[in-house]
Amino acid sequence: VANTGDGPRALTLEDYLNGNFQYKTFFPYWVSDNEYLHQSAEDDIILYNVEMNYPTTIMTNSTMKQVNASNYVLSSDKYFIALESNYSKLWRYSYTASYHIYDLIYGGFVTENQLPHKIQYISWSPVGHKLVYVYQNNIYLKQSPREAPIKITSDGKLNEIFNGIPDWVYEEEMLATKYALWWSPSGKYLAFVQFNDSDIPVIEYSYFGEDQYPRKIIIPYPKAGAKNPTVKVFIVDTINAEAFGPKEVPVPAVIASSDHYFTWLTWVTDSRICVQWLKRIQNFSVLAICDFRENSNTWECPENQQHIEESQTGWAGGFFVSTPYFTSDSSSYYKIFSDKNGYKHIHYINGSVENAIQITSGEWEAIYIFRVTNDAIFYSSNEFEGYPGRRNIYKISIGSKPIRKQCITCNLRKERCQYYTARFSERSKYYALICYGPGIPISTLFENHGDRELRVLEDNWELQSALQEIKLPKEEINKLEVDGITLWYKMVLPPQFDRSKKYPLLIQVYGGPCSQNVKETFSISWITYLASKEGIIVALVDGRGTAYQGDKILHAVYRRLGVYEVEDQISAVKKFIEMGFIDEKRIAIWGWSYGGYVTSLALGSGSGVFKCGMAVAPVSSWEYYASIYTERFMGLPVESDNLEHYK
Repeated sequence: VANTGDGPRALTLEDYLNGNFQYKTFFPYWVSDNEYLHQSAEDDIILYNVEMNYPTTIMTNSTMKQVNASNYVLSSDKYFIALESNYSKLWRYSYTASYHIYDLIYGGFVTENQLPHKIQYISWSPVGHKLVYVYQNNIYLKQSPREAPIKITSDGKLNEIFNGIPDWVYEEEMLATKYALWWSPSGKYLAFVQFNDSDIPVIEYSYFGEDQYPRKIIIPYPKAGAKNPTVKVFIVDTINAEAFGPKEVPVPAVIASSDHYFTWLTWVTDSRICVQWLKRIQNFSVLAICDFRENSNTWECPENQQHIEESQTGWAGGFFVSTPYFTSDSSSYYKIFSDKNGYKHIHYINGSVENAIQITSGEWEAIYIFRVTNDAIFYSSNEFEGYPGRRNIYKISIGSKPIRKQCITCNLRKERCQYYTARFSERSKYYALICYGPGIPISTLFENHGDRELRVLEDNWELQSALQEIKLPKEEINKLEVDGITLWYKMVLPPQFDRSKKYPLLIQVYGGPCSQNVKETFSISWITYLASKEGIIVALVDGRGTAYQGDKILHAVYRRLGVYEVEDQISAVKKFIEMGFIDEKRIAIWGWSYGGYVTSLALGSGSGVFKCGMAVAPVSSWEYYASIYTERFMGLPVESDNLEHYK
């Protein structure tokens, strides 16, 4: 975007809407311990060998154009590649697409037993080139791309029976994926979940597209307190799929007799699986380790291999219950859950949760375990310098006494980068670090041994150069103390901010349980434009109910949504007014979804601090909202539980 004037210019609304200043990230698509795939600037598919520092073109863009492919999935033995086209989005994560299989050994597309169109999910086996896909809610298995498919399930039905893919509510509120099937480590077994929505009432609405008449959209939608989908877990032997049909994995007796949820599945070995379940009142989670018994050809989950996680102050886990990371002994594992002080930390479980050994501790939280190797745990946390909105990558050496902890990223690019994620190669010899801010994002490649940086994968230098011509706002992250509660905020200030002047203030709010808005990340967004061009101060406040500050803050809103979240936004604005540079006559609030809900309540609170507001897609009544989300935080809308706070 050229600047023909003198000096930097303000960011325009067109700049934001047109995406003129978008940053790039580089996530290696690891296919071995030292190789990853990526697409070149010419859209060729490149296999890059890290050790040899050598790229190989495995497919040119001209081949992809033959089938209008926009994405690809490589088989684990690198013999075949599935090219994705005709992408059609469904819900937040789900979509349908067409797939054409290309033979990389002999060249040319596979023409025998081609795949149907509108496939809902596709996955290669972790060894070799078996292929599983979901079509019209049924699961199909191919022992090889050229072979005819074997039908694993036959009872799939639109909007009623979902095999290997989640229904809407599980996709949106529990799994956050488009799939519900998992290969065992060698590909011998395939585990999948079946969701039965046959008895769930539906929501219907019209979709107005390019056709002359609108299309009717129908979604089974379980509301708070209403009937929920039922769920079953099955495992099929892919070597003898036709001879031995799917075997159901039993639900732990402690929750089987009442409504419950499936939350996740983890393969440990080819004959051991870990399935996590949750009571409908979501403060009670069960992790069941199940083994295959050859003599009975069944999967058994003995009670002494069931571990219970229960919250006394709120719901189990954060937004989701965390998943376990098993060690090489296939029995013990590492898992994040709340410690006795209410902060989420890594624990080591070997035998029972009651005797768990706490690995991390402090008034901060471990966020995510990236990888457990024989000698180290890699995880992210917000420990560094006490800022909840940071994500740094740490490494703990296993077996060292005392435990040796190293922050890989804290001082790596300290001013530019304090919010990271990572992507590890298959056996963790290499990893990529992806920094999201607060400065311009950068992606780098590291060697695990010595944590040595090998190369920069993407530094966004073009964006950095272009932004020299833009008057960007300043961002300030700090905290307020209100009646013993710490409220973290991010304030976006106009470029020529002068504390002696008065500015209009816009509060951008989300505020939902387990959310976090005050993060040290970079973005060019609508609020960037408002501060840069319109001279408006925009503030984001994380109040009670938000995440990564301990259960006292997180669970404060339990069973009474819409109270403290609103109070904290109002309290923060009053503190901002005291700072002396806010025009009290020009204060507004806006939010989307849960933010629209908080906005509506803030405007109706009678506080008088907000002169106007914009509530986009707000929740109007929790009785009308999805069961899994609503009940996690509110319980059930019945007199014997929490009906009072639903009203």
